Amino acid sequence: MPLDAGLRDRITSIIEQNNVVLFMKGNRMMPQCGFSGRVIQILDGLISDYNTVDVLSDPEIRDGIKEFSSWPTIPQLYVKGEFVGGCDIITDLYNSGDLHTLFGLGAPSRTVPTIEVTDQAAARLREFLDRSPDKALTLTIDARNQPSLGLAPPQGSEIVAESNGIKVLMDVGTAARAQGTRIDAVEQNGGVGFRIDVPPSSGGAPAAAAPKVAQVSARDVKKMLDEGVKFEFFDVRTPEEREIAAINGARLLDEDAAKHIESLPKDTTLVFHCHHGGRSQAAADHFAGLGFTDVRNMAGGIDAWSNDVDPDVSRY
Repeated sequence: MPLDAGLRDRITSIIEQNNVVLFMKGNRMMPQCGFSGRVIQILDGLISDYNTVDVLSDPEIRDGIKEFSSWPTIPQLYVKGEFVGGCDIITDLYNSGDLHTLFGLGAPSRTVPTIEVTDQAAARLREFLDRSPDKALTLTIDARNQPSLGLAPPQGSEIVAESNGIKVLMDVGTAARAQGTRIDAVEQNGGVGFRIDVPPSSGGAPAAAAPKVAQVSARDVKKMLDEGVKFEFFDVRTPEEREIAAINGARLLDEDAAKHIESLPKDTTLVFHCHHGGRSQAAADHFAGLGFTDVRNMAGGIDAWSNDVDPDVSRY
């Protein structure tokens, strides 16, 4: 169906009035999906002045921007009136240095940082990686120097550091901040938390006293459900993904769900999942940063649930 002329004019006006504008789910302070959050991390590491449009709060824009750009997914980045692309393209441009060039910045270094993965962390990480052989361990240290780990399919443009037999993939921004980083494992909240210490000399924050987010397996979460453990369970994927596969009892992390979480006592147990574990890790880190003390990420996401718990849940 052709795009309504009035809506086309509204989208055109937004793009023309903003030198850099990102159509995304959520906003700069609270992305509502991992892909939007990933692009926000990239932009925050490069520029300070840009605008965002929350498509979740405007269904017309959400559908219209896809038709306008002839691009089926969100987020979408426009720079100086030109469409740049979605999350994967932006990530590739970032790692290649082309995004830096677009913003008039110097090319990034691709120096591989020296990191340390302790014996304890390596043993636990191998367990997660063995259950997800098509995924790789990713480290992100954002522009605020907040680190997080996740599992995701490799894209091929990452910088790869290795320690204790564990390969750690990272983007160029993370690599620039990661020199001397130490990854350790600490048992916490019924699961394993990975403590990531980024030395101040690398631009990172001082070592944290304890990890804020625990990693739990799909089997751990199923046991919690079966035993009637009280916790809040959230799905950090898109509504379209939920139509393909969903876990009973998990609520979509939309704007209303985010407001619900913020109203809860800070000792509420929060569990997040997504497709593979990366987007949910970002959401878990966000709410841990708001002061919640029992936050858990389901490692491997719904893909691990399908593989380890319920094969009737479709894989995609």
